[in-house]
Amino acid sequence: MRIVSIVGARPQFVKAAPVSRALRARHEEILVHSGQHYDQEMSGVFFDELQIPRPDYNLAVGSGSHGRQTGEMLGLIEDLLLELKPDAVLVYGDTNTTLAGGLAAAKLGIPVIHVEAGLRSFNRAMPEEINRVLVDHLADLLLCPTPAAVDHLAAEGITRGVELVGDVMLDATRWISERIDARPTLERLGLRTGEYFLATVHRAATSDSPRQLEAVIRAFSRVDKPVVWALHPRTDKNIDTHGLRALLEAADNIIAVPPLSYTETAGLLKNAAGLLTDSGGMQKEAYFYGVSCVTLREETEWVETVELGWNRLVGTDEDSIVEAARDLVRPAVHPDVYGDGHAADAIVHMIERRYAD
Repeated sequence: MRIVSIVGARPQFVKAAPVSRALRARHEEILVHSGQHYDQEMSGVFFDELQIPRPDYNLAVGSGSHGRQTGEMLGLIEDLLLELKPDAVLVYGDTNTTLAGGLAAAKLGIPVIHVEAGLRSFNRAMPEEINRVLVDHLADLLLCPTPAAVDHLAAEGITRGVELVGDVMLDATRWISERIDARPTLERLGLRTGEYFLATVHRAATSDSPRQLEAVIRAFSRVDKPVVWALHPRTDKNIDTHGLRALLEAADNIIAVPPLSYTETAGLLKNAAGLLTDSGGMQKEAYFYGVSCVTLREETEWVETVELGWNRLVGTDEDSIVEAARDLVRPAVHPDVYGDGHAADAIVHMIERRYAD
């Protein structure tokens, strides 16, 4: 079979790594990079560290408003699919790249395979929620990471082509965990295992709001351990735009660093006392490593992490963040709710079963 896989953002590179390895062992995969994340830190280094094949096509779309970015991708992907004539198009998660790839394929009558289908935050103010809902409703094969995702699709009337395969992020985490050594990063930053927090903040709802971003900085400055804050380019820019640079630099316990490579991030997360984040995927990665998480959002797609006590939802209220970080505990129970670490093999099996002819 000829499968076109379309990626464009850091989380998708991680998910694509195990799936590409499994696909290419048996089929022809053509990898397309939209260019949504386009610099070395946000893109290139991930392909190197995860041993992902270099993209066959890079559309180099770059940044832009949601409509403009998605529209540009849509036209370019359509042209490419008309040329390549694949048997199916595979997309990941909930980004503008996912929406553009899924929509272009569906309009051309090409089956759409959605990895990480069925996730819901039930917050339509999130662009990611719009993307994932739309792609689920046009997908032909919906590959779900959890039983809850299957239930969400059924509640929306989607039952055909739905398969529970487990979470490919667990595949990637187990693969990279055997290959990382956090000691150089810890030594460079002057940190000790279990005596710091790792923080990431990138969502528009947080970083675009002067009030909320200030609350986050103030909260991090009050946490009783060092906070290694990997600054997303959007957040770093908004710190200056909102006049908050001096506030950040005055916080003695905040160690602000540029975007980290995947292995550096994984090493820091694996050895942290806890994670402070508004990311979706990192909540789950923290769970994989047995690290408790404080999520700077009011909702999460990964409800299992909350139900099991590994994750607390606190929004961006300053006092709530500080209190949650202070009271973090490591639950005794850590079940395998995201599969067995072989989701990529299950995905290839489901693709073959559905499109065998």
